[in-house]
Amino acid sequence: MGRKPQDRERWVLDPLVGVGPLRFGMDSDEVKAALDEPYSGGGQVSADGMSWDRYQETGLTCIFDRGMILVAVVVDALEGPLVRVGEVELIGRVPSQVRAEIYELARREATAVRLNWSGDPEIAAWGVSMGTAQDWRRSADPQRRDTVFTSALFVGPELAGDPYVTAPVMHWCDVRELGRNPGAWPVTPDHDRPRWEWVPLERVGPLRFGMSPPQVSAALGGEKPAGRIGDFPHWAFRRDGQWNLSEDRFEKAGVSAHYWTRPDGVPQLGAVTAYGRTGPQVIYADIPLVGVTPSVLDAVVIQHVEEHDLGLQFSPSGGVAPDGINLILDTTRVGDTTVSEATFYAEHWEI
Repeated sequence: MGRKPQDRERWVLDPLVGVGPLRFGMDSDEVKAALDEPYSGGGQVSADGMSWDRYQETGLTCIFDRGMILVAVVVDALEGPLVRVGEVELIGRVPSQVRAEIYELARREATAVRLNWSGDPEIAAWGVSMGTAQDWRRSADPQRRDTVFTSALFVGPELAGDPYVTAPVMHWCDVRELGRNPGAWPVTPDHDRPRWEWVPLERVGPLRFGMSPPQVSAALGGEKPAGRIGDFPHWAFRRDGQWNLSEDRFEKAGVSAHYWTRPDGVPQLGAVTAYGRTGPQVIYADIPLVGVTPSVLDAVVIQHVEEHDLGLQFSPSGGVAPDGINLILDTTRVGDTTVSEATFYAEHWEI
């Protein structure tokens, strides 16, 4: 996971026109021919004709409007081509360095820069919206590092004003319920975090698995959710049916409550995430799980597992945790680096 720079293609951005061999307005067959790579699977087509396709070998995702017309390209931080605008290399670099160079180039060109939903630079005149992904060490046994590298969304003129509110981009990544980051990632010191007790498969802090949303809110001192995420059945094809609540975000408590829906339609608590930057601290076997440098936490957890002859579980993002205790150790961004956050889940919860 993660290609070496010498093994990656080098592309140039033609602002609002195209990137590398791709031109906005191409149809899907022209995209395949330009990339000389078959579609890798993992995409999606909606009833209204919008879609996105993944090209694994090239390290990018192509987003299509109705008629399979290319309107946006997402370039991976670790796998995608190295894209340059002017003298600024945009992909696979330290975010703060790229940000500084973008602002300098934009200043010289008298071009406006704003922050997108993730707190990264977005330049409408170039059709660029920056992002990040966690770094990985490429080896026979890939390991996540503590840093993040830059990725980017490139769009044509129709989407450039605010890419993430447009329908084609929302089909690929809907961020409307996530809230906008102001471009800062403050971390609560460990001594200022409340300590929550965790009983695996039963509860974490005051939250017991099986609670309804009103019970969760009451257990958190009456705090109301700052945001809610849910969906309709088969959302890509229709909006009818019952809307199912899947997540409530509680910013003051520093947690998210994740729900599954019972047959009677009532959501019940199935998992709790303690935020890495601001959430409560939870201790397991004298190991702090929240707000810790990920590589340090991984090493300590692996040592604990080996010393006690336990099984090891890997999360989809590469985090490690003892098997059988229903724990996911993930990361959250802190500028150019990351810290750990933890999700505790009930029996039969699908991770």
